[in-house]
Amino acid sequence: MANSSSLTLVVGVLGGALAGFLVAQVVPDVPGFSGQADTEETEQALPIDSIEGLGSLTLDERLRGELTTSGELNGNDGSRSLYYRLALDEDTLVELGLNGALQGTVTLYDDHLQMLDSGAPLRYRIEEGGDYLVVVSGMDASSYGPFTLYPRTVEISDSDTLAVDEPADYWMQSDEEVVTLTVEEAGLYQIDMRSEEFDAYLTIEGPDGYRREDDDSGGNLDAQITDFLAPGEYTVKAQTYDSGNGMFTLSAALSGQAGDFRNDGPIAPGESLTGWYNNAPLEYTLEIEEAGMYQIDMRSDNVDAFLELHDDSGYSRENDDGGDGYDARLADFLAPGTYRIVARTAFETTSGGQFTLAVEENELPEGTELQNGGELTPGETLSGWYSGEDVTYQLEVEQSSAVTIALDSSHFDTYLELTGNGVSESNDDGGSGTNARLETSLLPGTYTVHARGYSASESGLFELTAELEPTELEPDA
Repeated sequence: MANSSSLTLVVGVLGGALAGFLVAQVVPDVPGFSGQADTEETEQALPIDSIEGLGSLTLDERLRGELTTSGELNGNDGSRSLYYRLALDEDTLVELGLNGALQGTVTLYDDHLQMLDSGAPLRYRIEEGGDYLVVVSGMDASSYGPFTLYPRTVEISDSDTLAVDEPADYWMQSDEEVVTLTVEEAGLYQIDMRSEEFDAYLTIEGPDGYRREDDDSGGNLDAQITDFLAPGEYTVKAQTYDSGNGMFTLSAALSGQAGDFRNDGPIAPGESLTGWYNNAPLEYTLEIEEAGMYQIDMRSDNVDAFLELHDDSGYSRENDDGGDGYDARLADFLAPGTYRIVARTAFETTSGGQFTLAVEENELPEGTELQNGGELTPGETLSGWYSGEDVTYQLEVEQSSAVTIALDSSHFDTYLELTGNGVSESNDDGGSGTNARLETSLLPGTYTVHARGYSASESGLFELTAELEPTELEPDA
């Protein structure tokens, strides 16, 4: 049997006639009670048998009644109650549904008047067969009216295995329920734990240290894990997030075939593929046959995308949020060769998700000619391509001048440096947004302009300009 409630609580709920009965159990001079709890007669007679006028309930049969002022009075809050006897078998999950005009609740007691649970509807797992007391009570002193009480058994699973496409109902009356899920075919699976009675929490463990857990991804307080599962046996652990008991449903369904995803292999310019991130970096190969500007995108609604691009000569680039939102984008000028694309997430996570990976060859804007190095002519705008290493230009200053150098890009955070003739100056965001703008005064001479990104992992197209305005400037003594 479940743990008993305190005498005070039971008296408060049951009120009237039962309160008198309970007091008789602890006050030995009440007429009809000898006070000798160890007699054979007392051992055989159960408290529920001493309650007069009990109604009778039968499983799977509806009982129609009405709560009026003739019901037993609860002296604490003025509510009224009606009492019924219900015979229940061991290991039965009983549901007591209450419908009708009455605003009320149902309370279940065992044969020793220990309160087991209360609610509307009420569900409880019976651990020991016997007679039970069912109490229908109004919510407060003004709650009266007709009602229908429907006691029924609920079929629940006692299996320790969960099959794909075969949902099963379970009863949570302990810390957890553990079942085994056998995956025979690799693919995208969705495992759900749903309950209307408590906050569901789901954990899955499997081969090679696989582990996922979830609280509320199924909506409301339901748990849901959607992930790519390899063949093998998985342990599915169903729990409540904090506490509570009640009925819940476990289900597993195959929602995508393994062939729907490409998690490795080659990808070519102009191609797009769909992959599934499963908490481990995925690697693809990219063959570049013709030098040019290329853009690689990793997009996902499920994970924070992160891209890496490497080759065997030491070339290395990476990007986190260069695309829209949390999508990753790498844009760079690539020489012919073989490259490795690594698709992963920006941060460690215990959840997976679907993503798309695409490679495109980008044409330069019409009329754009790249000049990566050489002379920077004052008053002219040149275009270059940053690929993680400084792009340097020579600036000739023929007379003392106020100099303004601007480095603009919509692809990366620009950074400027100016060196030569004892000068060493730099600027990060002196222009608009993340563009660099450096203003200084220079004596005649040759200077070096370093155009780069704030991070060596960035890349992209940029524009560089220099404006000189003659000014009087004396050399340092």
